[in-house]
Amino acid sequence: MFLELIATVFAGIACAGIVMLINIATGRRLPRWLMPVAAGGGMIAMTISNEYTWFERTADRLPEDVVIAATVEEQGWLRPWTKVWPYTKRFAAVDTGTMRRNPALPDQRMADLYFFGRWSPVSQAPMLFDCAGGRSALLIDGAQFAEDGSVADADWETMPADDPILRLVCET
Repeated sequence: MFLELIATVFAGIACAGIVMLINIATGRRLPRWLMPVAAGGGMIAMTISNEYTWFERTADRLPEDVVIAATVEEQGWLRPWTKVWPYTKRFAAVDTGTMRRNPALPDQRMADLYFFGRWSPVSQAPMLFDCAGGRSALLIDGAQFAEDGSVADADWETMPADDPILRLVCET
């Protein structure tokens, strides 16, 4: 976040510098208000660019085993350009490299989910999936396992059959 602020400030300075050089080259014929307007425009353009490229930059840095399962795009009236081109504000990813199965319960899988947000810290949560039943249970507070390997105190929640996270975990 701090580096994006620095980049935005430097974009404003660069745009103001370009207008200043053009003004000098034209014999100082440009209006005086053009330099601060160019600086503000450059800063707004840099902010918009950071919003739209955040998802790609973050996704490119993920390890190979971490697969993006779902994205959430945002539109807003305060950012009118998002009505035409929405941007990805958050996404969920599954760590397929550490996914676990129990041979006694072949329809269940345990996977680590990562939740990324534009201005939020990354959250990680272990989750248990029942592929046959189409349900899931968060295991944030730990879990009690029975002797057969099943989770004894799981708080199951039904998931839609077309849920991208459930589909990814069950097909992997």
